[in-house]
Amino acid sequence: MYRSRPTVLAAALTAVALSVSACGSSTPAATSAAGGSSSVASSAAVASSSARTSGAAPSGAASSGSASTAATSGAASAAPPSSAVPSSAAPSGAVSTRAGSSGAQSSPSSKGLAGCTPKTLETTTAGTLTIATDNPAYDPWFSKNDPSNGKGFESAVAYAVATTLGYSKSQVKRIKQSFNAAISPAPKNFDFDINQFTITPTRAKAVDFSTGYYDVTQAVVTVKGSKLAAAKSVADLKGAKLGAQIGTTSLDVLNTIIAPSTKPTIFPTNDTAVVQLKNGQVDGIVVDTPTAFYMAAAQLDNGVIVGQLPAGNGPHEQFGLLLDKGSPLTSCAGKAVDLLRQNGTLAKLQTTWLANAGAPVLK
Repeated sequence: MYRSRPTVLAAALTAVALSVSACGSSTPAATSAAGGSSSVASSAAVASSSARTSGAAPSGAASSGSASTAATSGAASAAPPSSAVPSSAAPSGAVSTRAGSSGAQSSPSSKGLAGCTPKTLETTTAGTLTIATDNPAYDPWFSKNDPSNGKGFESAVAYAVATTLGYSKSQVKRIKQSFNAAISPAPKNFDFDINQFTITPTRAKAVDFSTGYYDVTQAVVTVKGSKLAAAKSVADLKGAKLGAQIGTTSLDVLNTIIAPSTKPTIFPTNDTAVVQLKNGQVDGIVVDTPTAFYMAAAQLDNGVIVGQLPAGNGPHEQFGLLLDKGSPLTSCAGKAVDLLRQNGTLAKLQTTWLANAGAPVLK
């Protein structure tokens, strides 16, 4: 939902992702205006994947885990937050986000899932799987702006899906596609796009989605030297002065999962939250994990991701593979994702590329 951003931010994001408190859930985030704003604020938002999620957000900062619908007219939604898409049900036009698709129980053969093989799939180019991603592509979702190297969470997921469908790496073609063009109803020149797309009912009117390959988690951000920087558990957060943006999933999680002893600060925007954290008015901010990577890298000096919070029982956002509306590949893409979730591959990739990149899961 955010567009192109200076190379220096990509470098900053990489550096911070490697330097923040490493340890062992989409998406830095910021919402932007419709396609290709040249301002630094909106273009810097590309790195933040929660800007690719829906929800109200200030310029240069995404809604902190807000669960709302996003516009499909080539622009990220800046509408007030509404209800998130539950993990148990995908929007109309998308494959169900949980087991229930017939492929969830399928096992891949050496040449792909049953009924979903390079010989049977109606791809853009016969025998080739064409996968699109925005340019630039940022860490930790990709690495060194090279979606084809298999490094970074989404790059690794893309190749895992391809392998599950029976495609070798040499049979995968990577192309560039802008985020706004991908979510528009225009015909696609790719088989699927992976780019921190939040599954929403509004978007599903224009495009198809696979089942969710990433459940967007919430995280706590602070700065080096803060008393929170060394926190290892949710209990370590209870005595801190924390805040979150109004009307967001992040605020709900702050109140229910952390339940701090001090009344949380409610911010009108994430920009306001960053200012108060810089000024020492709060000890930390709760935002979605994609936004946390962005904040720590681009908005804060010496920003630190304390860690990801345990998932609650309420509805939450998911990222899905994006396909052309009515694509003959939608069902098979969903089956592949279901199997990768079921066999533990997605969890392993999340640990490797997100948790170990500086967003440990708090106990």
